[in-house]
Amino acid sequence: MPGESKRKLQLATIVYWVMLVYIVAALAWWAFSLISFTEDVYQLKKEKLAISVAPTSPQFAQQLFIIEDERRRSIAKYLGEGGFFLLLIFIGAVFIYRSVRRQFYLQMQQQNFVMAITHELKTPIAIARLNLETIQRHQLDETARTKLLQTTLHETMRLDTLINNILILSQLETHSYKTQKEEINFSDLTADVLQQFITRYPERNIVSEITPEIEMKGDALLLKLLISNLLENANKYSPTEKEIVLRLTSAGRSATLEVTDEGGGIADEEKKNVFKKFYRIGSEQTRKTQGTGLGLYLSKKIAEDHRAIILLKDNQPGGSKFIVQFPT
Repeated sequence: MPGESKRKLQLATIVYWVMLVYIVAALAWWAFSLISFTEDVYQLKKEKLAISVAPTSPQFAQQLFIIEDERRRSIAKYLGEGGFFLLLIFIGAVFIYRSVRRQFYLQMQQQNFVMAITHELKTPIAIARLNLETIQRHQLDETARTKLLQTTLHETMRLDTLINNILILSQLETHSYKTQKEEINFSDLTADVLQQFITRYPERNIVSEITPEIEMKGDALLLKLLISNLLENANKYSPTEKEIVLRLTSAGRSATLEVTDEGGGIADEEKKNVFKKFYRIGSEQTRKTQGTGLGLYLSKKIAEDHRAIILLKDNQPGGSKFIVQFPT
């Protein structure tokens, strides 16, 4: 499907440029024809004037000036009208070109999203079902049974996070979600989300630095989703043996949340795109990481809803650092 969309985009682009070149060429041809016609009329009037009036008489010079003035006015009118229409054509062409490409790219992103969401929904359901059927059909020892149950719980929590992302995003974009801005202890909220993350990924090496008693106004559900999405993003794109660092600090009238990973990092040309809706780095057919392209987009919307700024920087010596600066 993405390959077909790209071919359609290429075909539409070729047809578009052919039509635009044809329209400009036709406009230039009509301008040339009108100017040539004006020159022919000027020459005919000039020849007629030379026959009817003596070239040495004052009347000849006066009539010739009138004829030349009409010629100049006609050429200026045609060039002015042609230039104006050419400007309108280019403005309309740029607008149409950008709109069509934007629509094609949106369609491709939506197709990628459908492919990703289908996989993201089916995988945890299939794993949970297989684990439960295994427990039901076989007499397992307590260790194996506990491991299967933990895996099932992990997949159901992953499914729950995905569904929450989709539902919350839909409500935010349709303005049907009523944000509850209330006084919250942001330090405790961050610690709770981090503990849930550690429970889900006990093999992860997590380093945390949370300044206590940071108070702010905000929506607890949305802020939990923001922190969870940033942690999940770090977990997806960082090797298991590498550490993830979460810091929450306060300075003056602002609080700063940082989530740092030691993954492969993000190229500079990709940094401006990672917060776009449905955007994911790489091809949907060859990508190995999970995700739908909604987590960072939703994180940005939540940050903006709390008058916060979200930034992406390179981590040293490698990886990425997401920074959210909140007013407190």
